Amino acid sequence: ANDSDWDRLVARCLAPAPKPLFYQKHMTHHMLAGYDRAWIKGLTNAFLIRTPERVLASYTKKWSDVSLRDIGFVEQAEIFDMVAGHLGHAPPVVDADDVLADPRNVLTKLCEACGISFDEAMLSWPAGPKPFDGVWAPHWYNAVWASTGLSRPEPKPVNLPDALRAIADAARPYYDKMRPFRLT
Repeated sequence: ANDSDWDRLVARCLAPAPKPLFYQKHMTHHMLAGYDRAWIKGLTNAFLIRTPERVLASYTKKWSDVSLRDIGFVEQAEIFDMVAGHLGHAPPVVDADDVLADPRNVLTKLCEACGISFDEAMLSWPAGPKPFDGVWAPHWYNAVWASTGLSRPEPKPVNLPDALRAIADAARPYYDKMRPFRLT
């Protein structure tokens, strides 16, 4: 089982990195209320956003019971505000739709904003599982494992039932708050 002790996890995230570049994916719905989030200020932060409708359509393929809390929009906006307040300006924001529409451009701008060099190798990869995918990969990464790069899938309208529409509507202000800061 994975460690669930908050203090040990934070210490691991802040420990000296094994390589010059150490990417950490933090899922905002794991950043629980009541736990100190100030440690996040010690990292270089970028925010990936996605429309609430697409998040819910994806999430409910695996979990039938969902709430606003489960999808992390509120927590993401809180962390965004904290980081922006610490920096004195908005941190980089990337919208998933923008990345898929123009991967080279958006990733180049993201790298620049984070102070790292863009590499063409970021645009493609071999299909299949990776040793660093993590324990949840078999549950969530089927499409990633089948992919070899970033490309826009055929746009499909997202039609949500009323209960999910209400959650999407509640999440929309948090998405809309960060969207103006996206890199395009």
